[in-house]
Amino acid sequence: MQMNKFKKQMNTIFGILVFTIIITANSQAGTEINLSKGQTVYVSVYNHIYSGLQGRPFDLATTLSIRNTDLKNPISIVSVNFYSTDGKLLKEYNKVPLQLKALVSKRYIIPEAEISGGSGAYFILKWKSENKVNPPIIEAIMIGTRSGQGISFVSSGQVVKEQTE
Repeated sequence: MQMNKFKKQMNTIFGILVFTIIITANSQAGTEINLSKGQTVYVSVYNHIYSGLQGRPFDLATTLSIRNTDLKNPISIVSVNFYSTDGKLLKEYNKVPLQLKALVSKRYIIPEAEISGGSGAYFILKWKSENKVNPPIIEAIMIGTRSGQGISFVSSGQVVKEQTE
């Protein structure tokens, strides 16, 4: 009796698993890659977050990662600007455009000791390409350690403007 109940449960689980795989495969099969010639991207950054009952700041180091995901074409990083919580421009990282060859990455680092951005800091990044390409992956990785405790998380870039031509 127990074995039949177990088999029914396993068949149900297997059926759900197969159904999930089919649905996932079908949803991805129709996914179209949207090519672009350039974008303006907003990336949330947290120089610190608040922890504990008193809401004490927990300082974080940040790495902005830009990954050219196109298999053949370079992209040009036109500008990378870092802003504070109140919208004040804190740093311009690119005075001249920087070319990233196909499948090449670039990083920008804000040290843990640099706290001027605050908890609502952000990057505004502009990139372009002569050809329509796979848009780059743009992420901020925040990490911090204190008293044997560590915290880390990722914030993905959000396209705020598409280059029309």
